[in-house]
Amino acid sequence: MNDIEKIIDVYLDALVCDKQNKLPLPIVPAMADAKQDIEEEWRIWYPIKSAVTDKELKRFESSIGCTLPESYKQFLKYKHFYELQIGACSFCEHPAGVWETSLSAMIFDESSKEQVFDKGKIPFATWEDWALLCFDTTAKNDREEYAIVLWDPEACDCFEFVYDSFEDMMISLHEEQTEQ
Repeated sequence: MNDIEKIIDVYLDALVCDKQNKLPLPIVPAMADAKQDIEEEWRIWYPIKSAVTDKELKRFESSIGCTLPESYKQFLKYKHFYELQIGACSFCEHPAGVWETSLSAMIFDESSKEQVFDKGKIPFATWEDWALLCFDTTAKNDREEYAIVLWDPEACDCFEFVYDSFEDMMISLHEEQTEQ
């Protein structure tokens, strides 16, 4: 198990332990609590082992016209979830069987596509509900990973560098949380 997987487990396990794994929407059957009364509005979901394949990732990359960083592909291939928050970072939902739809919706959102994706940035998470965290496909580091930038919709053309890579971001977010 690598650092990214350990970090994911810490926050998903805490979510389930605190019984925060509920949403007022339909849950894909593979992730739903089979024992829950179907009449209840808030549906319980459980993180499960990801079924994302290399073939699906290649197809997805082809559909968006960009490659994803290896560390992020590893993230996508580890667990399916509806919510994952580490500090101020809230990741795009990643439910089994429909993860591509969720991620595509974030990437190609009408309100940000022209200002973000069309400028070589791939959104993958929100920051404190007001900004987007994005891979900067114009800035690869020496490990062939993209830098992470923050896009504030109030400052449309401004992208603030925040992390050197996805793995660095995950480790930094986790360290910030454990220091509190």
